[in-house]
Amino acid sequence: MAAQLLAKPLDPDKPYFGNPLMNKVDTAFKDDRKLTYLNSEGADKPLISPVPDAVLDDARAYRLGRFRDQMAKRDVAALLLYDPINIRYAFESSNMQIWTTHNPMRYAMILADGPAILWEFKGCEHLNDGLPGIDEVRTAISWMFMSKGDKAEGSIGPWADELAALVREHGGGNTRIAVDKLDPPGLVALEERGLTYVEGTELTEIARVIKSPSEIELMRWTIRVCEAGIARIYDHSVPGATERELWAHLHFENARSGGDWLETKLLTCGSHTNPWYKECSDRVCALGEMISFDTDMIGPYGYCADLSRSWTCGYTPMNDTQKRLYATARDQIEHNLALVVPGMSYAEYNAKSWRIPAGHVDYRYSLALHGVGMADEYPVVPLHVDFDEKTAMSGHLEPGMVVCVESLIAEVGSESIKLETQVLITETGHERLDSFPWEDV
Repeated sequence: MAAQLLAKPLDPDKPYFGNPLMNKVDTAFKDDRKLTYLNSEGADKPLISPVPDAVLDDARAYRLGRFRDQMAKRDVAALLLYDPINIRYAFESSNMQIWTTHNPMRYAMILADGPAILWEFKGCEHLNDGLPGIDEVRTAISWMFMSKGDKAEGSIGPWADELAALVREHGGGNTRIAVDKLDPPGLVALEERGLTYVEGTELTEIARVIKSPSEIELMRWTIRVCEAGIARIYDHSVPGATERELWAHLHFENARSGGDWLETKLLTCGSHTNPWYKECSDRVCALGEMISFDTDMIGPYGYCADLSRSWTCGYTPMNDTQKRLYATARDQIEHNLALVVPGMSYAEYNAKSWRIPAGHVDYRYSLALHGVGMADEYPVVPLHVDFDEKTAMSGHLEPGMVVCVESLIAEVGSESIKLETQVLITETGHERLDSFPWEDV
């Protein structure tokens, strides 16, 4: 399967997109390796996933099983889910994920000794036909103010009665219910009906942290699509392009290839890269400026490709400062990547991690490493400057985790170099899941 995910080389002399700005650029230093990440059947065509349905079915069963296993370990009778990412993790149900992130109008409950039930937005019940993990679909009861106004309070009772009745029916006397996200009126209503609240975010994060081989295969495809989007950005990184135009190429490749959304808008060029975290704008990129970005892409199958790259606008050789900063960022990535091995504690990782030079400290990225799955996930290891033994989480790296190793390097008056790679922890070490080339410096 891995071989199927690799793009075939393209003709480096072929004009891929008819970009009129390209005619004004000397492409002698353009890196043709990057263009091989475009669709080998034609850059004007979307990528079509080669992943067999059996792989997706296996991932679905594994993920629901992970939730049920964690429920048993925590002795909860039910797990109530409102977070749309958790709902997708459990059931592969992906209706209106962005909208329902801030409008809690669909939810699910997994009964430890009973069915898994999805309450769907009215009129959308049919969208879940054929999803094997869902035992029953019901119509959601909304009690948020936007949908009910001054009648919202009256809708909480029927909602809570229905959930409490299911826990009593299937719980065998256990009234403990874990919840990932819930507005306070709902929590009060459940407790008034005799249920005991258990914080559910820890349960879901711990469940999601270990990926199955089938999940990794789905993630590889998301990364394949992301790297095609990165190649589109690269092919359009010419003077006159705006930050927003460049960022749109990643959106385009993701959307047309079955992906979902981008979590951030982190692509900037030149002086706009420092300080970091500015969102892309209508700023026009100029010849020789550094273009830096962080994909934060939720792609096909709902998995995240969280990659960062930096290069010059117009494919010019880097100047001395750009080279020095880029080489420093690579040093950080390579040093910290070598520490990604099973059994490494987060405290030991911090102690052995690359030390950022004083001139870059004020411009640092606060994380050295973080988990990733269907989004950025547990765990997080802060950069050594920000690692506080009193507040930094405990734990260790385990086989099956996927983490991102980060670098952000800048100094006073400079541009920022942003690099990031996505890594699977194996039984014996690690495997990088992305392969889009770094710059040669």
